[in-house]
Amino acid sequence: LLGFLCLGAATTGPWGAVAAAAAGGDETLKCEDLKVGQYICKDPKINDATQEPVNCTNYTAHVSCFPAPNITCKDFSGNETHFTGNEVGFHKPISCRNVNGYSYKVAVALSLFLGWLGADRFYLGYPALGLLKFCTVGFCGIGSLIDFILISMQIVGPSDGSSYIIDYYGTRLTRLSITNETFRKTQLYP
Repeated sequence: LLGFLCLGAATTGPWGAVAAAAAGGDETLKCEDLKVGQYICKDPKINDATQEPVNCTNYTAHVSCFPAPNITCKDFSGNETHFTGNEVGFHKPISCRNVNGYSYKVAVALSLFLGWLGADRFYLGYPALGLLKFCTVGFCGIGSLIDFILISMQIVGPSDGSSYIIDYYGTRLTRLSITNETFRKTQLYP
């Protein structure tokens, strides 16, 4: 009876579906549902010009993942496959930034040296503000200073909504925002 309970607990625990699939059960996992350690994913190929993964669209790129040897799961085409560790089982989505050719270094340099002429705003795709800065000599210098700070802090970006091209190990800011989906931990006051 004790052996029967141990066997039942082993097949119904968190690894129960994998154990049932390995034991020849009739339910086979999708390869996307494998646990960490049961697959390995390749590093993404990085585009030298944009410093982002190749084929980045809609803030998502995909990398090939290989299930471990002796794992049986359903691959991306729905076929049940017994893997040896060399076959692609699924493609895992990773996050990336959409870039359209606007360099962070160029934007900061234009803002610093030619901001009083509006060159930074013309470069980023804001021609009306660029012309206004040109006609007012950078709002008498105050607008140039404010724009330099805003561009340096990456608050003002390209007008098309894309991200700057920044060196892979360069400075990147991630904006944190509080929305309805944000988890808020209740504050405990002593």
